[in-house]
Amino acid sequence: MFHYDYKTENTCSQIISMDLDGDVVHNVSFVGGCNGNLKAIPLLIDGWTVEQIAEKLSGVTCGRRPTSCADQLARAVREAYKAEQQESIHQEEEK
Repeated sequence: MFHYDYKTENTCSQIISMDLDGDVVHNVSFVGGCNGNLKAIPLLIDGWTVEQIAEKLSGVTCGRRPTSCADQLARAVREAYKAEQQESIHQEEEK
């Protein structure tokens, strides 16, 4: 399991934490933000793939902001997946 913390931009939440098992996302949690919504989102998307999350949540905005916690989550899972892939490559090279 690969753990990743993502620092959000332009949202009330500050950090999104998650675990990845390949491209499957688990254990999402938000620091800050709208408590109820940010407890519900992780329950709904646990076990979804990076692509499923990105497809459903990318582009969601909050008020006048150009992004939202959901949109930031879509960005976070993509970034986490890339980081996981880079780590796998690095580990293979060390062998």
